[in-house]
Amino acid sequence: MSEKRHISRATGIMGLATGLSRIGGLVRDMVVAGFFGAGFATDAFFMAFTIPNLLRRFFAEGSLTAAFVPTFSDVLHREGPEEARRVASICWTLLLLVLTLVTLAGVLGSPYIVRFIGFGFGSIEGKLALTDYLNRIMFPYIFFVSLLALLTGILNVHGRYFWPSVSPLVLNIAMVLSAIFLSPLFEVPITALAVGVLLGGLLQLLMQFPALKATEIRLRLDFSFSHPAVRRIASLMLPGIAGVAIYQINVVLTRLLASFLPEGSVSYLYYGQRLFEFPQGIFIVSLAQAVLPSMSRQASLGDMDGLKESLRFALILIALFTLPAAVGLLLCAVPVFSLFFMSGAFGFEEVRQSALALAFYAPGLFFLGISRVVVPAFYAMKNTRTPVWISFWTLLVNAGLGLALMGPFKHLGLALALTLSSVFNGALLLWMLRRVAGPLGLMPVITNLLRLIPVTLLMGIVVWSILQFGPWTEAGRHGLKAAVLFAAVSTGMLVYGVGCMVVRIPQAAEAYALIRRKLGRRV
Repeated sequence: MSEKRHISRATGIMGLATGLSRIGGLVRDMVVAGFFGAGFATDAFFMAFTIPNLLRRFFAEGSLTAAFVPTFSDVLHREGPEEARRVASICWTLLLLVLTLVTLAGVLGSPYIVRFIGFGFGSIEGKLALTDYLNRIMFPYIFFVSLLALLTGILNVHGRYFWPSVSPLVLNIAMVLSAIFLSPLFEVPITALAVGVLLGGLLQLLMQFPALKATEIRLRLDFSFSHPAVRRIASLMLPGIAGVAIYQINVVLTRLLASFLPEGSVSYLYYGQRLFEFPQGIFIVSLAQAVLPSMSRQASLGDMDGLKESLRFALILIALFTLPAAVGLLLCAVPVFSLFFMSGAFGFEEVRQSALALAFYAPGLFFLGISRVVVPAFYAMKNTRTPVWISFWTLLVNAGLGLALMGPFKHLGLALALTLSSVFNGALLLWMLRRVAGPLGLMPVITNLLRLIPVTLLMGIVVWSILQFGPWTEAGRHGLKAAVLFAAVSTGMLVYGVGCMVVRIPQAAEAYALIRRKLGRRV
């Protein structure tokens, strides 16, 4: 199988699985909004969830995956399955020890951590105490999902993508069921959400073991921490941790600044970012995960031309999917929140403020996509230091813009700051990759991008015109709202798809041919 087909297949599998998970996340957020609204309790929960979620990305999705996948892939393809099994067991043992210490430190040090990241909550009686209480319950989540990240890396290198990608659906189901059935049992009802997070993390980990068994990987305790591959992973992981830490400081900084803004600001940003992450998770994250093993194989074999070709292919796919998604988020922000969230404690003012946050996040989707597929190119070449420095400068840009914009624009200024810093990050990553790897041959990417812009604008006009028929400011009327939103989205997709064919985007033609073959088999 060619690398392009491998990347496309892996992206499709993970995109489907992640799509199911994101739908579950949408249902979860609807339940949270309906039960708890946007205010005192939800601000505290989202702030508390920032901490274990931050460490999840700190230890798991970022540095661990970036360091483990290229090294494990190299061992598997050069030294064979037996040595790969040994390396996996050593990493499993080391991670168990590290995560146990991190979890204990997090639970014991919770009051200090919460006071630091939610400093602005100190002016509201009881808000810091509630945040600390929820954080203590949820903190062990980091233990389960970091182990999950290791298993995900092993499975991805073996070409297994579905179960790791669909596992967040289990977290969402656990949170929804906890909110519905457990919240009446607690004196502080939102405690049920924290319990759901903990249960969901455990179930996410356990569901990977049947798929792991099929790879013939048998994890056991192995304390040979001086193994050369483990030292290599550690040497790559240290700068990777710094890079991920800097990125996550951006998230913490945004939440910290939002804690000084009017009540509800943290929740508005959370709800806006959650919907912003919908297309990001379905496609961008899936593509980034799919392209890393391919680039790692190519780098391991010294095939730099192949690596650059994989990068160009990934960038074209990013443009193909993120441009219409960004315009769709911008236009459909109010309709989506009105249809799915406007009920109970979540009124139209909450709809409007959350939708505005989403609209300010949306333009950064394309540049975030660039970052997510360029960084794996550095990791595949075992260069984790350059992304660290770029992340550091991005942090400074985000901090400066956030402080400058939060005064006049409140929480919208913080959303805009993240968007502008994403533009800076994506552009600088491409520029530095060219310096490290030589000319990238991006002219095909630019050509396709120029073709996509007018098609995307036409799609936007059509979608906007149809959305004018929806009663978005009114509560209820879900049938009419759903019909108008569905008509706008489906018509927009049709216009965009036909437009891509007309302007001759190769990837669109390949997707159309694939659909025809699939349908032809069923006829």
